Amino acid sequence: MNKSDCIVIIPTYNEKENIEKIIRAVFGLEKCFHVLIIDDGSPDGTAQIVKRLMAEEFADRLFLVERSGKLGLGTAYIAGFKWSLEHEYEYIFEMDADFSHDPNDLPRLYAACHDEGNDVAVGSRYVSGVNVVNWPMGRVLMSYFASKYVRLITGIKVRDTTAGFVCYKRRVLKTIELDKIRFKGYAFQIEMKYTAYKIGFKVFEVPVIFVNRREGTSKMSGGIFSEAFFGVMRLRWDGWFRKYPKIVDE
Repeated sequence: MNKSDCIVIIPTYNEKENIEKIIRAVFGLEKCFHVLIIDDGSPDGTAQIVKRLMAEEFADRLFLVERSGKLGLGTAYIAGFKWSLEHEYEYIFEMDADFSHDPNDLPRLYAACHDEGNDVAVGSRYVSGVNVVNWPMGRVLMSYFASKYVRLITGIKVRDTTAGFVCYKRRVLKTIELDKIRFKGYAFQIEMKYTAYKIGFKVFEVPVIFVNRREGTSKMSGGIFSEAFFGVMRLRWDGWFRKYPKIVDE
């Protein structure tokens, strides 16, 4: 039995080129991580690949939640967070399926929370310069200045506010009122970090190198950036008036 205190949540939609490779890469690490795939009805057979791996090799450490369609990145992670809390994991990770996040960095995020006393560890592209590979310059600039904009408006100290490579301690997700998280795209990542920050959790950035996907199709859209731009102003407004929950200690 491969027991673990960690679960890596990977949302998928049409990731058949990457899914088996990313699962095997996580399971090839020295530290034991479990993996939870949240698949939004991929017509390319992504879920079938996961089911095969579960049946043939990884029944005790690979798990799958299938949803009926594309319901948004944020709702996928919320579903994964709730599943992970129900199954008593202590460290809960977000990670992309396309190798833009290096699985070899998972132990570094884990150490930042488990060993160094942080509540949230963010795999950051911008905490030590701009560490992005194979992105068009326009997209790099948009992402970089989006994070600067978020810091300016909200006052949060995190440099990579839109990062999707994150480790949360269990108590963070138990304290955050997950059903009140409203955004689905980039703004979801911002909202989670901002909420953790406002509650009083210790958020730490771990420098990572982000590599643009080599296989499969990006799910990025202009609407995601629009949601983030206007969502930040809404978050700041809420930050003035919302009563945030107190930290849950277990």
